[in-house]
Amino acid sequence: QVYVVESGGGLAQPGASLRLACTVSGIFFRITEVNWFRQAPGKERELAARIRGGISTDYLDSVKGRFSISKPNANNTSYLQMNMLKSDDSAMYYCNVCGWLTDWDSFDSWGQGTQVTVSS
Repeated sequence: QVYVVESGGGLAQPGASLRLACTVSGIFFRITEVNWFRQAPGKERELAARIRGGISTDYLDSVKGRFSISKPNANNTSYLQMNMLKSDDSAMYYCNVCGWLTDWDSFDSWGQGTQVTVSS
């Protein structure tokens, strides 16, 4: 019942910027956590950025100072601002959203992913 859709991926030059969007729809009470995962071909999936409680953030060491995640806005959209992109940032990026459907039922939903490619 809770749907997650990512957008904003594409091809970028090294040093350029991209902004990914994670939009949540459906019937739910509250979003508690937004996580951006990424996975490159032949590599393990890793957590790039996370925001919890709308204020607490965590970042992968390799993206600190370059990536910034926002809390969901009034349209239930969270953004991942990616600056100074590197070739190693190339990956499929997935948005994972957790929260409450009601006072007693929780949800954990994933999007389809959006591709980010940074040219060499």
